[in-house]
Amino acid sequence: MDCGLSEKPGGNTVRQFFLLIMLTVLIGTAPAAELRGTGDLGVVVQRASGQLLVVEHSNNTRLAEIDGLGDLSHASVVFSRDQRFAYVFGRDGGLTKVDILTGSIVKRVMQSGNSIGGAISQDGKLVAVSNYEPGGVRIFDADTLDLVADISAEYAPGKVSKTVGLVDAPGNRFVFSLYEGDQIWIVDMTDPQRPDIKRFEDIGKAPYDALITPDGRYYIAGLFGEDSLALLDLWHPEQGVRKILKGYAKHDEKLPVYKMPHLEGWAMAGDEAFLPAVGQHKVLVMNTKTWQQEAGIEVHGQPVFVMARPDGRQVWVNFAFPDNDRVQVIDVASRKIIKTLKPGKAVLHMEFTPRGEHVWLSVRDDNRIEVYDTQSLNKLAELPASKPSGIFFTDRAHKIGL
Repeated sequence: MDCGLSEKPGGNTVRQFFLLIMLTVLIGTAPAAELRGTGDLGVVVQRASGQLLVVEHSNNTRLAEIDGLGDLSHASVVFSRDQRFAYVFGRDGGLTKVDILTGSIVKRVMQSGNSIGGAISQDGKLVAVSNYEPGGVRIFDADTLDLVADISAEYAPGKVSKTVGLVDAPGNRFVFSLYEGDQIWIVDMTDPQRPDIKRFEDIGKAPYDALITPDGRYYIAGLFGEDSLALLDLWHPEQGVRKILKGYAKHDEKLPVYKMPHLEGWAMAGDEAFLPAVGQHKVLVMNTKTWQQEAGIEVHGQPVFVMARPDGRQVWVNFAFPDNDRVQVIDVASRKIIKTLKPGKAVLHMEFTPRGEHVWLSVRDDNRIEVYDTQSLNKLAELPASKPSGIFFTDRAHKIGL
């Protein structure tokens, strides 16, 4: 049977055919290193050098170092829903889209003079940035970083506030607080061309940070100007904002506040919330059904992050200067400290692997990351890093408020 492949004198048809087959086989069996998933990846902020370190937590390794991200002294990160792209919010007002698979910057825009974090919308199409200078929130197309909306936080004629506590909420909404304005705003971006803004005034003095509960229902702002918190039920915003934990520190000695705690690091464990008390050496335990305090746990210093292991059984706490060389582990069932670790100088951030078997700690002044087993509480690994601060794993892409 003539298949049209008979080799003519001086021709190479048959040889070329077999070479093509061999090439196809070789391509099909190329090393798997060319392809990889993103589910076990993350980034570490190297604040002093303006770099992002790409890491993976299956084998506790460094993969790449990315330069050119500007001032990362108070940087935070969110991820695209496919977990491939990281959006980095720099203190200098820079918004940078990073491809963590290629270890490269896709695009960078200088969107303000001073920014303080951001969020990505429920559908993954919009990225919002919270600004100190000029104040307000700017919202960008997640693909192109083109400006979609510029929302000034003008709370009175000619008065513009810093915005803090920016989170994403269900329904393609963003929620944030006005530090000078004593307000909470909800921005509905269902129609990106016509942002719908709801304002809640007189919510308490100087909201400094906030969180949204993992189910997306409650937005809670910490108040620097008074001993209470402001709570907004996003299922029933018509009910307005109410105060919770009023006077939680009225019987305690007032201490200097060396670093404001991060409320987004609250530990939600079942029907309880473990949260840092401002200016106190204490972790508060609050019932999330009644929003009343149930207990206070004395700890080593002023808490900064109070974070729950994903299964809710443990709470890990780090501290402000001068006690920031320690980390304490609280057993949720007994509400007792079961371990005090001393990883090194300036433990700034903690991040659990998605199912909580390990936790990563950034030890800034010792230029390293430490990895611990959360069951045995033993150290597993150390990774070199230049002045590391925030650690962000890609599973955040599928969590509300992270």
